[in-house]
Amino acid sequence: MIKIKQALISVSDKQGLLELANYLDQMGVEIISTGGTAKTLKEAGIAVIPVAEVTNFPEMLDGRIKTLHPHIHAGILAERIPEHLQQLEEHKIKPIDLVVVNLYPFAKTITKPDVELEEIIENIDIGGPTMIRAAAKNYKYVGVVVSPARYEELLLELKKNDGCLSLELSYKLACEAFAHTAQYDSIIHQYLEKNPFPLHLNLSYEKVFPLRYGENPHQQAGFYKNTQITLPGIGNARQLHGKELSYNNILDLDSALALVGEFEEDFACAIIKHNNPCGVAVDEQQLTAYKLAYETDPTSAFGGIIGFNRQVEKSTAEEIIKTFIEAIVAPGFSQEALEILKTKKDLRLLEVSAWQNQGPLTTYHLPPALRTVGGSGLLVQDNDLKKIISQDLKIVTKRQPSPQEMKAMLFGWKVAKHVKSNAIVLAKENRTIGIGAGQTSRVDSVKIAINKTGSNAFGTIMASDAFFPFRDGIDLADKVGVRAVIQPGGSLRDEEVIKAADEYAMTMAFTGIRHFKH
Repeated sequence: MIKIKQALISVSDKQGLLELANYLDQMGVEIISTGGTAKTLKEAGIAVIPVAEVTNFPEMLDGRIKTLHPHIHAGILAERIPEHLQQLEEHKIKPIDLVVVNLYPFAKTITKPDVELEEIIENIDIGGPTMIRAAAKNYKYVGVVVSPARYEELLLELKKNDGCLSLELSYKLACEAFAHTAQYDSIIHQYLEKNPFPLHLNLSYEKVFPLRYGENPHQQAGFYKNTQITLPGIGNARQLHGKELSYNNILDLDSALALVGEFEEDFACAIIKHNNPCGVAVDEQQLTAYKLAYETDPTSAFGGIIGFNRQVEKSTAEEIIKTFIEAIVAPGFSQEALEILKTKKDLRLLEVSAWQNQGPLTTYHLPPALRTVGGSGLLVQDNDLKKIISQDLKIVTKRQPSPQEMKAMLFGWKVAKHVKSNAIVLAKENRTIGIGAGQTSRVDSVKIAINKTGSNAFGTIMASDAFFPFRDGIDLADKVGVRAVIQPGGSLRDEEVIKAADEYAMTMAFTGIRHFKH
C-alpha cells in the first residue's frame, strides 16, 4: 500500500479538482501546486505549497519552467528504499506520493478557428508529461492520475484504505498514464508532421465501446475512434435506439454513410448488405427513394442496413417497419419517425450529429485509410474521393448519350465506386436495377447484375468499376437491353470492346479512372 503524505497537483482541466483537493487536505496531505491550479486551491481555502517554495527557484520563461527540478523529480522517482531515502534526506527533499496532472489542451487548441502556430506551440506541455512518466515509472511507490474521470475511484480507494493506495490500482493508473502521454505526443506529431505518409506512423485512437464479438462469435473485438476527427462519421454518431452495435453493423453503417454522401441533390437512400449496396436510389421524395432502393433487390435488403442523406421522415419510417432492417444511419430523425421506428425494439438508429443542420453531406472526409497485413504490416492510402462530372467523360462510341443516359451513367458510376470489385451496376437515371459484386471475373459480375434485374434491364446503363478485358460483358449486356456503358477504359482490348458497343448501337463513356474496392 502507498501511504499518501504529499501530493503534487497541476491540472489544466479543473473539473473535480476542489473535491479531490479538499479530501486530501482534510487527510493532512501536503499539496504542492503550480500556477493557475495553486491559485484555484488558495481561493477555495485549501492549504497549498507553491512549487517555487519546493524548488527554491521561481517559475520562469513565461511558465515554461516550473517543475523541471531535482526537488520535484527526485521526490517522484525515489524508491522507498534506504539508499534513496537517505539521499533525499541529505538534500532536504520530501517524497511525493501522488501526482495528479493533466496536460495543456493541445488537442482542443488545434481545433480553434484561425489559431496561430505560436499559440499551438505554447500548448505543448513539457513538465506535465515528464512528471506523469516519472510517477508511472515509479508506480510501486507513487500514484499517478491523469484524468478527472479517475478522481472518484481514487477517493473511494483512499477512504477505504485509510489514506493508502493499493498497488493494484497504482499499476492500473500507471498504465493509463503512459497511454495518455503516448496519445498526447501522437496528436502533436500528427499535427506538426502534416504528412499522411510519415516515416513513423503513430496512431491515436480511443475506445468507444467493446463489442460482443468480431466478424464471427469466436473473435474478440472493440470499436475505437480518432478523437481528432469531428467530421461526419460512424465514430461520431449517436445511437438513439436499439440493441448494441456489432462489428459487422459498424462496417455496413460506414459503407451506407459513405455511399449516400456521394449525393448532394434530392433524397438519397442506400441499402447495404454484407458491406455491399443491394439497392440505391435518389428522388425528390424520400419515401420514393427508399421504395426504389428496396425494389432493386428485396431479398437481399431483408436484414440490411439503410443510409439516408437527409432527416428520416414519418412516411419513410412507416414503410421501413414493414420489413426487417438491422440499422439506419441518417443526419437525424423527425420526432414522428423516431416514435414509429422505436416500435422495433432492436432496430439500431444512428444520428450523425456533425451532419445536422448542414444540409446535404457534400464530401465524405476521412483521414488516410488503414488496413493491417498479416498482423506485421499496415497499408495506408488516402481515400477515394475522386468525383466525375459529365465534362470529364470521353465518349468513345459512334452514338452520343442522351441527357437521360448521361444522368444514369453518372448515377451508376457513383454507386459502382462503393461496390466490392469486380463491380457491375445496372441503373437508370435515379435508381439501381441490378448489382453484381465481388466476383473474380468481370463477366460473372455482369451475369449476377443481370440476374438481379429480373426482366427490368431493358434501357439501363451499365457501370463498371474497372475496364472490360474482353467484349463478353458487352455481348451479355446487349441481350438484356443495356443501352449505355460507363467504364474507366485502359484495356489492351479497348478497341474490341468499343467495336462491340458500336455493333449494338450502344453509347460508351470512358472515365479515365477506376474504383477498385477490395
